Amino acid sequence: MADHHPSADASKPLALALVCLIVYASLYPFGEWRNQGIAPWGFLASPLPKYWTGFDVGANLLGYAPLGFLLALSALGRRRAVWAASLAVLAAAALSLTMETLQSYLPSRIPSNVDLGLNTLGALLGACCALALEHSGLVGRWSRLRARWFSPDARSVLVLLLLWPIALLFPAAVPLGLGQVFERLESALAEGLADSPFLEWMPVRELELQPLVPLAELVCVALGALIPCLLAYCVIRAVWHRAVFAVAALAGGLAVSALSAALSYGPEHAWAWLDVPVQAGVGLAVLLAALLLALPRRVAAALALLALVIQLSLLNQAPADPYFAQTLQIWEQGRFIHFYGLIQWLGWLWPYAALVCLVARLSSPGPEPRPEK
Repeated sequence: MADHHPSADASKPLALALVCLIVYASLYPFGEWRNQGIAPWGFLASPLPKYWTGFDVGANLLGYAPLGFLLALSALGRRRAVWAASLAVLAAAALSLTMETLQSYLPSRIPSNVDLGLNTLGALLGACCALALEHSGLVGRWSRLRARWFSPDARSVLVLLLLWPIALLFPAAVPLGLGQVFERLESALAEGLADSPFLEWMPVRELELQPLVPLAELVCVALGALIPCLLAYCVIRAVWHRAVFAVAALAGGLAVSALSAALSYGPEHAWAWLDVPVQAGVGLAVLLAALLLALPRRVAAALALLALVIQLSLLNQAPADPYFAQTLQIWEQGRFIHFYGLIQWLGWLWPYAALVCLVARLSSPGPEPRPEK
């Protein structure tokens, strides 16, 4: 039996998150379900499509390759490598078959045997990549690196940190400002309660939400850049490891924000969001991240929790991004719309998942180790 790798534990929640992404992208918009008078598995014997695009092939391959990789990695600690890879491919193929079959009940989706084959091939490529990493010893090295850099209870925080740059792909009204949901929740609740007596129970705002003033925007940007650093300080052992991570996180957050703007508004606007308040906010985040490097882990968790509460309070006093509808049309005329919608949900929910994680860490008893030099 193979040795247990900590990386196997960390891959499980990531694999689960990826499964949710695939289900969302495969079944969106989740409406108008009906029996169309065809066998749900009839697509398996359908002739091959006459037309296909490189985007379709790439999307189906790349959509399942990370799943095959993560599933194989999560099984490496309990089974031999070949068996782990085989189970990963079978599980991914079963998921793809289920999604294609369910698409038979959605008029807006078309099940395809080619998609099933490409998805399975993508999972096979991902599983083979996991096997290659295991054979080369990189999985074991990562496990040792993880044990040296991070505390044993770092799994949930690592998952949040890995999801943070993905959440930033969806453009926000305030750069690095995730979790702006109040106005949307208010509108959705009002729409759901329309024509019912419960609508009168909703509190009525006397004033419309106003855009943030530059100082408030500066604070939100600074906190948005600082929060992942503080979150990492909760689980990273050494001060200089924290410094390396902080530099990487800040650089990655800026790069992903630029990519989001380029994909949404065009490459020429990749850095248009980096105005004076944003620059000042990023500079303040860099200064605070450096000053707080030696914080005890529990204090870092408490400050991260406080920063999240302040940022969410400020963000949700501002209106939503007015260019939301425009961005949905610009993104390749709908090619990315299913994936893009899930990224939007991730951007909304990430801060609240981080809140739950931080509250759980602060409420759990245990000694408070000082960070290593």
